[in-house]
Amino acid sequence: MERMDHLEHLDKHLVDELAQVARETIREELREQTRKQRRTAMLYAASGAVALYAGAAVALAVGLALGIGLPDWAAALITAAILGVVAYLLRGAAKPHASSPPTAGLETAQDKAPGRVIGGTPPAAPPGGTGLAYPPMPPTAPGAQVPAPGEAPRADDIDPESPHRA
Repeated sequence: MERMDHLEHLDKHLVDELAQVARETIREELREQTRKQRRTAMLYAASGAVALYAGAAVALAVGLALGIGLPDWAAALITAAILGVVAYLLRGAAKPHASSPPTAGLETAQDKAPGRVIGGTPPAAPPGGTGLAYPPMPPTAPGAQVPAPGEAPRADDIDPESPHRA
C-alpha cells in the first residue's frame, strides 16, 4: 500500500512538472509573437505619421503655389476645399456600396429577387433588440372552423365560450 502512495506522489510530481514546462513554452511562444506584432505595429504607426507629414507638405506646396497669383486667404481656402474633397472621396471609397455586395459577380437570379436577404434569412427581430412591435396574428381565431377557400366565414363559426386549444 505504501508503494502505491509513493507512485501517486511521483505521478502528481510528473503532472506538475509537465504543466510547468507547458506554461513556460506557451509563455515564451506568446512573447515571441507579441514582439513581432509590436514591431509591425510600430512600423505601421511610423508610416502613418510620415504619411501625415507628407500630406501636410503637399498641402503647403499647393497653398504656396496658389498664393503666387491669389491673396493668401484665397489660396488657403482653395487648399482646404481641395483637401475636403479628397477626404470626402476617400471616405466614399471606404464605405461599402449597397449596389455592389462583397460577393459581386457570385449572386444568382434567386439572390436578386425582391425581399431576398443576401447570405441567409432575415432576422426575426429588428437589430435594436426590442423584438416585434406586436405579436404575430394567427391566420384564424383559436377554435374557429376554417371555411372553404373563397367562402366567407359565418358569425356562428366562432364559439366564444369554447376552450382555446394550444
